[in-house]
Amino acid sequence: MRRPGGWWRRKDTPEKVETYTRWSFHFFALSEIAGIGLSTYGQVGPRLATVLSLMVVTHAVVCMVTASRALDWVRGRRAQPVRELWTLVTVTAVLGVPAVAVAEHGPGGADVDAAALGVFVGIHGFGIGVMTLCVPHRRRRVTGLVCGFAAGAGIVSYLVGMEWLAALIVACVLLAAGGFLSFTAVLSVWLLNVVYALDEAKETRARLAVAEERLRFGRDLHDVMGRNLAVIALKSELAVQLSRRGRPEAVEQMIEVQRIAQESQREVRDVVRGYREAALEVELAGARGVLSAAGIAAEVRDETAGLPAEVQSALGWVVREATTNVLRHGDAKRVAVQVLMAEGHVVLTVENDGVTEAAGPPAGAQAPAPATGGSGLAGLRERLSAVGGTLEAGAAGKGLFRLRAEVPLPSPARDGLEVAS
Repeated sequence: MRRPGGWWRRKDTPEKVETYTRWSFHFFALSEIAGIGLSTYGQVGPRLATVLSLMVVTHAVVCMVTASRALDWVRGRRAQPVRELWTLVTVTAVLGVPAVAVAEHGPGGADVDAAALGVFVGIHGFGIGVMTLCVPHRRRRVTGLVCGFAAGAGIVSYLVGMEWLAALIVACVLLAAGGFLSFTAVLSVWLLNVVYALDEAKETRARLAVAEERLRFGRDLHDVMGRNLAVIALKSELAVQLSRRGRPEAVEQMIEVQRIAQESQREVRDVVRGYREAALEVELAGARGVLSAAGIAAEVRDETAGLPAEVQSALGWVVREATTNVLRHGDAKRVAVQVLMAEGHVVLTVENDGVTEAAGPPAGAQAPAPATGGSGLAGLRERLSAVGGTLEAGAAGKGLFRLRAEVPLPSPARDGLEVAS
């Protein structure tokens, strides 16, 4: 059974920010209902208060729908909500005119005037704030929308019968309120886009790192094979010419070609072996740098001096895989990596927070592909079993996940470490 709030924990950071932004705009509408609509019951009679409240509720519902469609448009999930924009403009104008008419020509009393004007200003202020979501967020367009609507509301108030000074004050109040709400809306959308852009940049950085490593591997192969293949081609051509002339030196040239080809095979194997092996110290330094760049506090404690190359390679793959999965899954804020020697064994521990039952195990706990030498737990266990090591992964407390790899040290290496200590 899923715990309450699991739907929130399953979201990544951009999705959480989007949900927060979306509900912030819905909260605007709820604030309009509670702060303007329901407050009329304490100012005027129940019949008039009900009418004014229904006007505010209708406008708030339209604002909710428009804001939701506008956010979808901002994120590129639908076309610009032009129809919703004009619907909101129409509803705001249609509901605003009766409100200001009630203030000027309705039942007498300062409370009635204050309640009706409050509804008029509130409807227009919140309406302007939501309207800015539906237009491209350029300074001139947003400024023109806010100023134009505030000026229009002042003119309508004057035409309905309000004195010119009072209409001017209403226009100025709407300019300030609408400007503030519009600025808040534009800033919220800008922050949402920045969060998504940072998340995309993080993924792009990971892909670029992989591409850079492939390019490095390609350059190494080119350096090894390019020169040797050129020599092989020249010596083969020379051998052909000598053979046609019946010269015995042709055999010597072909023997040299054979030697260069065998040397090329050896050099290619060395390049591939170096590409596949993972040095533990290099992987620990890389993990610290990558995690810090991702905003995750990384604590690395290591004792790697004197470890055999095959042990370092196996543990280096564990560090690489665990770091990759921490970045891809979960929402970790802290990662601790520790390498310790204990009774003829070397133990590597990777522990991170940000784990929930609903989200499932992150880090190395991702279900791996069963392919030999692949990533994930199966691939790591195969690499560790080659050096007699074991791997354990699982929860280590509330919100914590721990990956533990243990490898026995060969007798010569163990004796050397004891002497060094």
